[in-house]
Amino acid sequence: MKFTRKANANWKGTGMEGTGKISTQSTTLDNAQLSFKTRFADGVGTNPEELVAAAHSGCFTMQLSFLLNEGGFTADDLNTEATVTFENGSITLIHLDLKGKVPNISAEEFEKTANKAKEICPISKLLNTTITLSVELVS
Repeated sequence: MKFTRKANANWKGTGMEGTGKISTQSTTLDNAQLSFKTRFADGVGTNPEELVAAAHSGCFTMQLSFLLNEGGFTADDLNTEATVTFENGSITLIHLDLKGKVPNISAEEFEKTANKAKEICPISKLLNTTITLSVELVS
């Protein structure tokens, strides 16, 4: 399977005082605000690191669901929080915090499957940084 997806960013002004907008092909983001403040402080809008966290948590969680299905399991609930660490001009770490409710799976099998998903999800393979994972199977 091969497909493409697009997003667009537009910026006006200087790096600190300027403003930008970001949009996605699906229009889920449609001229979402992008600025120095939304990236390096608190503000209304988004930023590249937040978008990477969203992409990584979504990709990993979907990949895990596929792997669980291959193993004969269906998740009742999978929740992944991705935390992106930006330091000295680089993304130095992404931590995935997974909590899942999966009937009839052992904690060991769940963790093994989650680690495989972390390794093979397309966004994990794209990123050139350390990726860590914590796993909790809830009942």
